Amino acid sequence: MPERSGPGFRRRVGPPSRRARVALLTLGVLAVLFLLFVMFAGFWTDWLWFRSVHYSSVFTTQLWTKVGLFAVFGLLMALIVGFNVWLAHRLRPPLSAMSVEQQSLDRYRAGLAPFKRWVLIGVSLVIGLVAGAAASGQWRTWLMWTNATSFGEKDAQFGMDVSFYAFDLPFYEFVLGFAFSAVIVSLLTSVLVHYLYGGLRLQGPGRRASAGAQGHLAVLLGVFVLLKAVAYWLDRYALAVKTGSYKGVSGWTGLRYVDANAFLPAKTILFFVAIICAVLFFLTPVRRTWAPALIGLGLMVLSAVLIGGVYPAIVQQFQVKPNEQAKETPYIQKNIDATRRAYGIADAQTTQYTPQGSTTADALKPDAQTIADIRLLDPNIVSPTFQSIEQQRNYYAFPNTLDVDRYGAGTDKQDTVIGLRELDLNGVQRNWINDHFKYTHGYGAVVAKGNQVNDKGQPVFTESGLPATGALGDYEQRIYYGEKTTTYSIVGGSNQEIDYTTETGENKQYQYTAGGGVSLDNPLTRAAYAVRFAEPQILYAGAITDGAKVIYNRTPKERVEKVAPWLSIDADPYPVVQDGRVVWVLDGYTTSNGYPFASKTTLGTATKDSLTNQRGELLTVANQVNYIRNSVKATVDAYTGEVKLYQWDDNDPVLKTWMKAFPGTVEPKADIPATLLPHLRYPQDMFKVQRDLLGQYHVTDANSFFNGSDIWQVPVDPTSDTKQVQPPYYLTLRMPDPQVTSASFSLTTTFVPNGRDNLAAFMAVDADPGPDYGKIRILKVPGDSKTLGPNLVQSQFNSRQEVAQQITLLKSGGDSDLEYGNLLTLPVGGGLLNVEPVYVRGRGAKYPTLQKVLAVYGNDNVAFENTLEEALRKVFAGAAAGTTPTAPSTPGTPATPGTPTNPGTPTSPTTPQPGGTISPELQKALSDAEKAYNDSQSAFKNGDWVAYGNAQKALGDALKAADAARSGAPAPAAPSGGPSATAGGSPSPKP
Repeated sequence: MPERSGPGFRRRVGPPSRRARVALLTLGVLAVLFLLFVMFAGFWTDWLWFRSVHYSSVFTTQLWTKVGLFAVFGLLMALIVGFNVWLAHRLRPPLSAMSVEQQSLDRYRAGLAPFKRWVLIGVSLVIGLVAGAAASGQWRTWLMWTNATSFGEKDAQFGMDVSFYAFDLPFYEFVLGFAFSAVIVSLLTSVLVHYLYGGLRLQGPGRRASAGAQGHLAVLLGVFVLLKAVAYWLDRYALAVKTGSYKGVSGWTGLRYVDANAFLPAKTILFFVAIICAVLFFLTPVRRTWAPALIGLGLMVLSAVLIGGVYPAIVQQFQVKPNEQAKETPYIQKNIDATRRAYGIADAQTTQYTPQGSTTADALKPDAQTIADIRLLDPNIVSPTFQSIEQQRNYYAFPNTLDVDRYGAGTDKQDTVIGLRELDLNGVQRNWINDHFKYTHGYGAVVAKGNQVNDKGQPVFTESGLPATGALGDYEQRIYYGEKTTTYSIVGGSNQEIDYTTETGENKQYQYTAGGGVSLDNPLTRAAYAVRFAEPQILYAGAITDGAKVIYNRTPKERVEKVAPWLSIDADPYPVVQDGRVVWVLDGYTTSNGYPFASKTTLGTATKDSLTNQRGELLTVANQVNYIRNSVKATVDAYTGEVKLYQWDDNDPVLKTWMKAFPGTVEPKADIPATLLPHLRYPQDMFKVQRDLLGQYHVTDANSFFNGSDIWQVPVDPTSDTKQVQPPYYLTLRMPDPQVTSASFSLTTTFVPNGRDNLAAFMAVDADPGPDYGKIRILKVPGDSKTLGPNLVQSQFNSRQEVAQQITLLKSGGDSDLEYGNLLTLPVGGGLLNVEPVYVRGRGAKYPTLQKVLAVYGNDNVAFENTLEEALRKVFAGAAAGTTPTAPSTPGTPATPGTPTNPGTPTSPTTPQPGGTISPELQKALSDAEKAYNDSQSAFKNGDWVAYGNAQKALGDALKAADAARSGAPAPAAPSGGPSATAGGSPSPKP
């Protein structure tokens, strides 16, 4: 009969043909194999990368720790749940008297009967896999517990070593949480099995639970309550790291009066109550009744409400509130002391400082070097200037914010602004070959003096051009690893890269010869990278020949984070040229959130400022910590990509713990190259966290802290529209401290009182490696001094009529825009000097030029001049009158630069009388000293404080050289690779 179709007729569809079934099976197998290969590709390429950077031990340690935790805790969970499911089935009652309820469940039992074993295994494995995956994420907790190092400090409440809270307690809490999960899952699955097989009944007369079900569930509940007892005991110690809000501190940590006198005894009492309740549950199978256990459970819950909730509330209301200051003061003091220790601010030195509105020449003399080294070049504004003048080719670019470093020695040592000419693929015709084979690297460093501009308002470069030439000497200029290098490149083999393009348009070719990168000679490796980068051409491209390698993970921060996953990396890597190489320097932090009594802070919030969006990086976003140390200095070679980790803090127990967990990955501090050491600096993010805490924790007395009348905050940046706080600034300055005789490279910030704009304090940390490295000094300004804070300084500047007129002229009727540079605050001459460079960007101009300098001294001395020299002469008007600078009478008794003596009548350095023997070194030193002395005299008479500062530095260095020549000791050698130009203000004469 012919097949009919149409409305009302359904076409019969037979089973798929053999060929179709084979095709479907083949596709399924291929899909599974592809998924497995994708998983393998990620694992394999990670292993190859770690091996290429010689940190394979980091990969294997993480891998085996995760695998071990996954296997142990996953298997343990599967066994516990599987055993309880098996036991529940084994204790099932006979089903001879079938109730209606049980008859309705019979079909489910019948359906499961043939597959009971497989269902048991499957359920146990699935639950075990989930538990194992969760446990593997705790690899840090495991490694810290197994490698714990003592802090050598005890908490103020229990007398336990801090390591217990930082390393042990987190692991105990993890194990306790795992045990709770195992018991709860076992309890739920057991209830389900008992119900399915008649051990539990919801309907019908008689007992609701069989004897077997009752005993089984009672034991599980007893274990649960026993675990709760353990939790109560651990909660006692957790009170020391409990976080809340108090006295305006959102991350307040540690016990208060009610915790120590109500919650702590309540937790102890509940611990014993829970043990008794657990025993009652364990006796339930013997007594064959739930009554005692349920009564005990009820009493435990009631105790938790009354003892753990109502009683502390009563204590708080009737004991603490009527006399809160007396009750809380001891615990506030514990919090203050612990917080200051945990953040490294316990040794911060606070000095009362009343800024003067005017100054004298004698008062300015000690600060001559500070004045000479005032940084005019704002690294956050001049990036477009570097880009326009020194980009050289369209496929190069500089970071949005440049970096401040020091180069040179003696009179040649100066703050400099440095940036690397990195690769920017947006400047080339984009295709796969250009992106990954031809344009692979940037070229050269560009360096400018920090305290000078030329007559056009442009930076004074000491290293520039393509290839770069200048004061840095010869070095490997190719930048394969940088902040802007985010894509992979394939180098080596027969691949000819574009090194750079000459002025005539010729492309210079280059072949990468460094040992970095992963070889692509193996077809399996090529296939794995084709999957990793989602680029099938890697598998078959003819451009990849024998010897080719792939380089990736090329940003310095990314590389260090991968080889040291236990570190938090500072958001601002900076380049250093040393020993013929360009290396990126990064600061690594060890952190913990387990320091008892130390208040917690959120790193992402504490380190955010007006430059965060411009830099595009944060230390971390949401991590809460209450302990931080700058324990590691890391370097990344910009050519080879080599990563090195150096131990910086020898006493940090957290670092020692990680060094035991990952042996051989961190090199000792003594191995830091001598040429790199002078370029290391105090890190910004660490400083920002510390200043955030010091806003309240500069108060060290608990009674004053309780009153909360002396809270500081970092001022909003007056030069930015972001409404974010002012960033810290690197400056060379001398703090007004009798023990400080010379200026040093420092990181500085200001504070204002909470809700006000007048200055509360000025803070600086010594950022130069040396005996005082990390020393925090705070100048606390009296509240009634009405000293101008940054926003008031800016307002003072903007409100001046003569300044407003000049601004109108600078804007040329709206054709130009003004960009305010960093507002620098410096303690000089017994007062506070504020200096701000003002940049002008004309219509259509690609970059701004420095046209004016704002200087404010005190509250009324305001200058808005073309140069720093003119601005300082105006605000220091009269300071040179009536006083004459002096120098030491003989070169044999050199004075410290910046602190000349005052014998009455100045004398120039003298030379030995004829008849004596004088070496050429001594003769040169004496000539240099005499010249420097004469230069300082001339500059002083002219009121040129910048030139005077330069001459004072030159005089001090010459006298030291003369003293060394007389004693036969070699003069101090200047570090190699530094610019030799003398620091000076524009357009000041040079000494």
